[in-house]
Amino acid sequence: MKLIGRLIGLFFAATIVAAIASAIAALSLKQRLPRVEDPDADEVHLVAVFEPLAFTSKAPAFTGGTLDTWYGGGVVDLREAVPHPSGAILRVRTIFGGAQLVVPDTWRVSIAMTSIFGGVGDTRTTGELPADAPHLILEGVALFGGLGISSSVSDSQMEELTSAVEAHRAEAALADAGF
Repeated sequence: MKLIGRLIGLFFAATIVAAIASAIAALSLKQRLPRVEDPDADEVHLVAVFEPLAFTSKAPAFTGGTLDTWYGGGVVDLREAVPHPSGAILRVRTIFGGAQLVVPDTWRVSIAMTSIFGGVGDTRTTGELPADAPHLILEGVALFGGLGISSSVSDSQMEELTSAVEAHRAEAALADAGF
């Protein structure tokens, strides 16, 4: 019985150490991760590290990109994007964070992600899709975080997230200016 108690204690201690190490890594990576948040960009690089995210793509030939959510997250809305005819690949890393990915029901989504104490789930109700349906491949990892795939998001949720993003950026600008 004592052995089980020690193993559980060791597991929780290792979890706390992993959380602290990943927080330190996230802070160091935050400034180095490339960002492309242009709604018209065919390839995006979205970053939500200790911050909120609200992004809507209007890309004319969306090819994918990256999504990093470390101790942060939000919504990535791809309903207005037109996927590239050859498909799109979005590389996702959710570490103690997460995101909601909004795609049309007419898109085929293939999930090739590894989940460790996290998860990835598609809540859309899609029937049989034609062979030439737009195709999005999700690759990456969900570590103590998650990615939810849906076909809708409320206007109020997007407005709230957009306001949070703007407030966060204003605070960051003031901090950078020394205030």
